[in-house]
Amino acid sequence: MTKLGKIRLGFKQSDPKDPKISSIMKDDVLKKLEILSGAAKYDVSCASSGSNRSNTANGIGNASPWGICHSFAEDGRCISLLKIMMTNYCMYDCAYCINRRSNDVERTSLSVEELTELTISFYRRNYIEGLFLSSGVIKSPDHTMSLMVRVAKELRNIHRFNGYIHLKSIPGASPELIRIAGLYADRLSVNIEIPTETNLKLLAPEKDYSSIFTPMKSIHQGILANKDEIRKFRSTPKFVPAGQSTQMIVGATPDNDKQILNLASVLYTEQKLKRVYYSGYVPVNTNDSRLPAAGKSYMVRENRLYQSDWLIRFYAFQVDEIVNDNHPDLDLDIDPKLSYAIRHPEIYPIDINRAPYEMILRVPGIGVKSAKLIIASRRYGRIHSGQLKKMGVVMKRAQYFISCNELGSPTINEIKPENMKQLFLKNEPKKKKDKFAGQLKLFTDNLT
Repeated sequence: MTKLGKIRLGFKQSDPKDPKISSIMKDDVLKKLEILSGAAKYDVSCASSGSNRSNTANGIGNASPWGICHSFAEDGRCISLLKIMMTNYCMYDCAYCINRRSNDVERTSLSVEELTELTISFYRRNYIEGLFLSSGVIKSPDHTMSLMVRVAKELRNIHRFNGYIHLKSIPGASPELIRIAGLYADRLSVNIEIPTETNLKLLAPEKDYSSIFTPMKSIHQGILANKDEIRKFRSTPKFVPAGQSTQMIVGATPDNDKQILNLASVLYTEQKLKRVYYSGYVPVNTNDSRLPAAGKSYMVRENRLYQSDWLIRFYAFQVDEIVNDNHPDLDLDIDPKLSYAIRHPEIYPIDINRAPYEMILRVPGIGVKSAKLIIASRRYGRIHSGQLKKMGVVMKRAQYFISCNELGSPTINEIKPENMKQLFLKNEPKKKKDKFAGQLKLFTDNLT
């Protein structure tokens, strides 16, 4: 197991072969743990936040609304959970999956009892803070989902575990099983994987969008119904209190960024997802002609999609403002907010002392917190550049797109939009570029 793999398990610099860990489980369980934790590392759709499950008498652990104690790997992903598969046997043969039926990989399974014992033992020793459980599909989606539900149910009812539990819902599982799972899990996720159904059918012939969106809709409807019940009866058990999430693979198919972000936007507005995760394609099956060759640009593209996702969720950007028919893919050299500003020089410079909040948010270098401070501060007088710096505005970026009292920097219209990109690329610190390249290399090396 790689160093990153060990950290992802939530061991916090501990090794499964450490005597302290070996003493709490048998050798065969250790071997299963190593195989199944490695098999789960490609699923990024987990985060330990958003739930408010309090501890009860004689119980252990709790999940707070700010999330359980997070740790992060160098690529920025949450690693505070025991992230593991119940089994890596699978009846499906998805081209992009390391655990697909046709792959010659070492297979194993953990029983319900072994999984609950692992979770509780690791939690008591402070190796983990919660559980993220996924699984290959065995026998049928309902059979697999019922086993996962049993794990969550036993942790809650028998071991009185009140910590964070995230279950990956199995596409095609019945609404009744999804309903039961939602009563024990803090978060459920149903992974879309491929942004268009045509390409999904190409790479995963046994899957379709109906099997994915049906449980997703069931979760959403369950959350809405649960809120109504709680308003009527305070004692009503919470249903998926941390909401649901999904994952899309970036780069395994020719789908462009416009298609990916349009789907994400629909999921946020119609299904009220908490998060859409983007996973840069990692070529784990190199002998499949349906898949593209390896490329580091997939990791950079993943980062740009997360930045765009943030603009949609918190900066009131519409998808067609970030990507459109003329620019269907994100610029990999600069972030999407800066790219938008360069493509729309007609709206700049923005007068910091007069512009509405929504326009101030569209200035590169100004975040949500800084924009709110600007709106609040200018009620007491005109704002100058020194005050902007104290508010957290990144003036190296913002100075070309704003006007205020004494700011004498040339604006985007004076420099010309076609020269702005090169100006920013030239001024970007080489150390920052090298650090990002190093993070991508570390992430790719540990996954492949």
